Amino acid sequence: MKYFLYLLIGATCTLNADAQQWKLVWSDEFTIPGLPDPKKWSYDIGGNGWGNQEKQVYTRADSKTASVRNGSLFITANKTPEGKYHSARLVTRGLADWRYGRIEIRARLPKGNGTWAGIWMLPTDDAYGDWPTSGEIDILEFAGYQPDSIFTGLHLDAYNQELGNQKRKGHYLPMNSQDFHIYAIEWLENHIHFKIDGNTVYSFKKQKDEMEVWPFDQPFYLIMNLAIGGRSAGEKGIDDNLLPQSLEVDYVRISQPAAH
Repeated sequence: MKYFLYLLIGATCTLNADAQQWKLVWSDEFTIPGLPDPKKWSYDIGGNGWGNQEKQVYTRADSKTASVRNGSLFITANKTPEGKYHSARLVTRGLADWRYGRIEIRARLPKGNGTWAGIWMLPTDDAYGDWPTSGEIDILEFAGYQPDSIFTGLHLDAYNQELGNQKRKGHYLPMNSQDFHIYAIEWLENHIHFKIDGNTVYSFKKQKDEMEVWPFDQPFYLIMNLAIGGRSAGEKGIDDNLLPQSLEVDYVRISQPAAH
């Protein structure tokens, strides 16, 4: 990820999203203490590396790895006495998905080498085939060894990690382990705008009506997770002394065009 282009947040206001009225259709404000709402969140579980040589095991509903307290959701990675890394990967798959809309998350990120936080979306039905053909939307990707950097972008058939040409941008955002920021996309029929704290930091526009360059015309579900290690985040090792660490989410709000 260190080779990606960096953009200074304060200088990215020239990419303004089209004027659009939004209507809230789904949200979680994380006001009820305990485990995350099972009507809104399910879990991916297991420890098979997740295609990226990640070290953590994702657990089922477990207050040590996913809990609501003090008005926030905490997705927490920790190291067990047996030396294993445990964490959580929450998904709305099977419970809620969306085709187009404004997806907005207010969050505070973890710190420390080896942490790898993600807020992202995958297609519900893989209408065009397996990854990356049906697309991936990365609202936020953060690796702890780059503490002042946030990444946003897309994977699709024509542009993806395996080809080394994924549509992705890095953004300079210091102090993100101490401060909350608002991460969002505004996704419509012909474009996806990526926003941080209200500023559009990257835009991807539909080039033509072909799935190779625009698979984003189908429902996608939301994923929030905190991984440990892996091909990207583990580049400088894992700082066990800083664990446990959490991805703290204040709210998730999904809106769709008012006329949708």
